[in-house]
Formats: sequence, structure tokens, C-alpha cells
Amino acid sequence: MNKKVNVLVACGAGIATSTVVMKKVEELFAENNIDVNLIQIKIAEAGSRQEDADMLISTTVLPTTYSIPTIKAMGYLTGLGVDKLNQEVIDTAKKIQAEAN
Repeated sequence: MNKKVNVLVACGAGIATSTVVMKKVEELFAENNIDVNLIQIKIAEAGSRQEDADMLISTTVLPTTYSIPTIKAMGYLTGLGVDKLNQEVIDTAKKIQAEAN
């Protein structure tokens, strides 16, 4: 059984753009049969929440570096480079699962 991937989805306030991205990545993970736990947060919370997470998807500038893989998800809002972004999200999740097995 594959590991459930804990994914932080962040934006500046943890409300608007992260909600849009949550929907998109939720569908993406479902289409690729990847079991995830999505957690919507403010980017300011990411530092304290990274210990319990496997990856961070953010629509805002990252204020620091993190111990988990980070993905900048502006493409989900602009529509630019979505295919490449989707591939990066899936590849990262699959790598996390492979390392856990």
C-alpha cells in the first residue's frame, strides 16, 4: 500500500487562491490514484507545519526555505504551464511515496 501524502496548500491569507489550487490538485491526485491529505494554510504557517507534511504547494512567494519539497503553483491561477506544473506535482508525490516504501 502506498503512503498517504500530506500536502500543504498555501497562499498569503489561506483563503482565496489556495482554494482554487486545492480543487485543481485534488482532481489531479484523484485522476492519478494518489492518496493525499490536503491541508489548506496561510504561507506564514508553513514553517511550523512542515514537520507533519510531505510537500508544500504555494501560490505566493516562499518567505524561507523548507525541509520538504516546495512547488510554486501560480500556473494554476494564470493557466500558463499547467501541464508542466501537473507533472511536477505528480512526480514529487510519487517520489515521496517511493521513498516511504
